Amino acid sequence: MRIDLHCHSTASDGTDTPAELVRGAAAAGLDVVALTDHDTTRGYAEATAALPGGLTLVTGAELSCRVDGVPMHLLAYLFDPEEPALLAERELVRDDRVPRARAMVAKLNGLGVPVTWEQVDRIAAGGSVGRPHVATALVELGVVETVSDAFTPDWLADGGRAHAPKHETDPFEAIRLVRGAGGVTVLAHPAAAKRGRTVPEETVAALASAGLDGIEVEHTDHDPAARARLRSLAADLGLLVTGSSDYHGSRKTVALGENTTDPEVYGEIVRRATGAFPVPGAGGA
Repeated sequence: MRIDLHCHSTASDGTDTPAELVRGAAAAGLDVVALTDHDTTRGYAEATAALPGGLTLVTGAELSCRVDGVPMHLLAYLFDPEEPALLAERELVRDDRVPRARAMVAKLNGLGVPVTWEQVDRIAAGGSVGRPHVATALVELGVVETVSDAFTPDWLADGGRAHAPKHETDPFEAIRLVRGAGGVTVLAHPAAAKRGRTVPEETVAALASAGLDGIEVEHTDHDPAARARLRSLAADLGLLVTGSSDYHGSRKTVALGENTTDPEVYGEIVRRATGAFPVPGAGGA
């Protein structure tokens, strides 16, 4: 059983539509795929309608958080998408993305880069706009060669010349909200140091005490040493260990199913969730 619990679509910063994502997951030999777009559940309906037979969809979201000045992401699974408190917080984060992206465009213009908001908006194509869309604009203009090259201090990295902050949820509050909506939380790529600062282990321990369910260990941004360290930390804290691709389509080189989650861990996530259930595929068109 092959399970990938972290994937993005055009509902946020992926390049595959939700329908293309689930079809691609089936073609890649996955049995279970999670749709975890940034701070939005907008892709659920399309993914569910197109779900091929033999593939199960786990609904979720990747929540933008910050603690002690350090940005971090929290994967939330199988929560009630209409629960009012969590919905209001997701909308607050999502709605702040547009002024943030406009601020980054303005900073880039000040650096002599002729990017426009219209260009970024076209690339986002109605999705939840984020830095990868601005980065793609820089690639189109020939400023950088790849999206990853834009995430440096010269450009869009945290504290970079063209970086702009956005509203981000306190992770302790996020855990409380997700639990209140019947969901399960997993700390995303906690050792991805190339993305910027990472949260210290004592913070992870505090999050575990607050109800965090798991840590994403098997991830393309974690080398073998980091994976071993995170597995040990998870064991010490009694946390679940997940693995996933963090697939973004053509925006990143990682493939669907590049890392996967153990079926027993997946079963425990489903057992703990009360807000929603996995959706079995019925051969969607």
